[in-house]
Amino acid sequence: MDIIIATAIVAAIGLFCAIMLVLAAKFFAVEEDETEKKIRECLPGANCGACGYAGCDGYAKALALSKEDKSVKANLCIPGGDAAAKAISEILGVEFEDVVEQVAVIRCYGDCEHTAHKMDYVGITSCEAAKTMYGGSGKCNFGCIGLGDCAKVCPEGAICLENGMAHIDTRKCIGCGLCVRTCPRGIISLMADVEKVLVTCSNKEKGASARQKCSNACIGCKKCEKNCPTGAIKVVDNLATIDYSLCTKCEECAKNCPVGCILISDFTGIHNAK
Repeated sequence: MDIIIATAIVAAIGLFCAIMLVLAAKFFAVEEDETEKKIRECLPGANCGACGYAGCDGYAKALALSKEDKSVKANLCIPGGDAAAKAISEILGVEFEDVVEQVAVIRCYGDCEHTAHKMDYVGITSCEAAKTMYGGSGKCNFGCIGLGDCAKVCPEGAICLENGMAHIDTRKCIGCGLCVRTCPRGIISLMADVEKVLVTCSNKEKGASARQKCSNACIGCKKCEKNCPTGAIKVVDNLATIDYSLCTKCEECAKNCPVGCILISDFTGIHNAK
């Protein structure tokens, strides 16, 4: 009898709690904005933050709240590309604006053929962890550490480790920027995938010192700067930098680079790859 009474009491408590939860869900429910729901369905779900908001839910909510004043643009989702922007524009009843598709690029080419290690690192397989140990195992304190923190966070598997450093397959890159925020060196950046020129070095030391550590290092000789017809490339802090708004893709900078650290290539991303 005692067992039956105890069982009945537990069942009654469970039933009471269930009823209270149902009532709470009904009376305290927050009404969902249908516009927000429709917008959320248009987004890819990468939750990368490339739009400037806390994931896809945050962006969808911001768009829904601004449907009257149109203060939030509908083309901020880089991974979603033009398809997402068009769908969102239709929902909000605004004019479609093209998405500037971007890809991640590594401003370093210090692989095993161009540089060497200054020590043997034994520890956690993480670039962030290795950086705390004298800046990593590589001679260049500006170069890729090569332990793959960027590859671990890439949702599309666009990054691999090869010959001692990370490499990005832009054909798979959605431009989410997660690798950019993860790299402890800060040598990964987003670039419009229509660009063709990339400085594959981030070393800001003087030429002689940089070359002692990596044969691909920029020496700050300014030949690229002097031969650029539009003034798109400048040497700042011993390192060549490109202003893509001025670049005409004439390739003169790469042709005149004595160390070959300026790369000409097709960086087309997944949205424009054919």
